[in-house]
Amino acid sequence: MKTGLLCIHGFTGGPYEIEPFVQYIEEKTDWIVKVPTLPGHGPTLSLTELTAENWMMEAEQALRLLQKEVDRVVVVGFSMGGLIALYLAMRYKIDRLVLLSAAAKYISGAQLLEDVKDIVADAVSGKLSTNTFYHLYEYKLTHTPIRAAIEFLRIVKMVEPYYESITVPVCIVQGKKDGIVPFASAQYLYDRLGSEEKCMVTSECGKHLICYSEDCDDWFDEVLVFLEKNEKTNYYDCG
Repeated sequence: MKTGLLCIHGFTGGPYEIEPFVQYIEEKTDWIVKVPTLPGHGPTLSLTELTAENWMMEAEQALRLLQKEVDRVVVVGFSMGGLIALYLAMRYKIDRLVLLSAAAKYISGAQLLEDVKDIVADAVSGKLSTNTFYHLYEYKLTHTPIRAAIEFLRIVKMVEPYYESITVPVCIVQGKKDGIVPFASAQYLYDRLGSEEKCMVTSECGKHLICYSEDCDDWFDEVLVFLEKNEKTNYYDCG
């Protein structure tokens, strides 16, 4: 049985957000892996005039093409990509679903404040050039139109009413140090998704870019075991 993996990145991001996980899967399996770049995303942001439909249709097209190559498809979605993955699960036969830092809820004020404090401390000590959080979000904040942010929120609202009708086996991965998506988002999804088979994996040190967490190798292994399960009657208890 040939397996295909579709990975969907987040809002204002690109394939780099999930690259460590993709490399891990490519090393451990012979799966066909596809990581589309959503319109307007990637190294240079160009989000003006783009809509939620543009992003969802790009992912949908990638899924359709992948389905033609394989016998089973599993989908991994990061942040906004997790919501797009849920949208795909509503419309297509997906064998298994993994949600990484899925943005059902967003902005964890307490953790974001800690990240800002780190930025200020680094600025005062002359180490701002080494602060990865600062460099990552400085560009995004200055190149993201308000309209694009509204389109992101549209995806959140479009998918939310259908959580209970989504029954695909799902694994939710969330970092406790995420300053963008609060940990409560993972529990919110876990409680509302209609899947009989669902589990949650927690990264104690993981921030929003969960695939770059110091403990990622540990949860990479757990997620792969989950994804490798072929029979939906075989339950895997993770977390």
